[in-house]
Amino acid sequence: MAVCAAGSVAPRDLVPSDLVYAHRTGETYSVTYNPTHRWFYLSGMGTEEALRIKCFDSATDGRARFGASHAFNDPTSPPDVPPRESIEIRALVFHTAH
Repeated sequence: MAVCAAGSVAPRDLVPSDLVYAHRTGETYSVTYNPTHRWFYLSGMGTEEALRIKCFDSATDGRARFGASHAFNDPTSPPDVPPRESIEIRALVFHTAH
């Protein structure tokens, strides 16, 4: 799994795309190619490690609002390596001012 540094993704790089399920349609963003994107991946992650990716933040105060990520074929992986497995968990977090 590769992740892109949020500061390197311009709003024009994000294209709204339908996510079609059996009983509803949602929306996500596809990311268009931009040579200024800075992509990273964590090589050799173990089963006791996790990667947290921010999918969306409603705050518009300059912090990262979206997190771009994508699966890719790692040419340095041995041919007999087990495939990557993912578990996706979504959470809503609300912050209220005191």
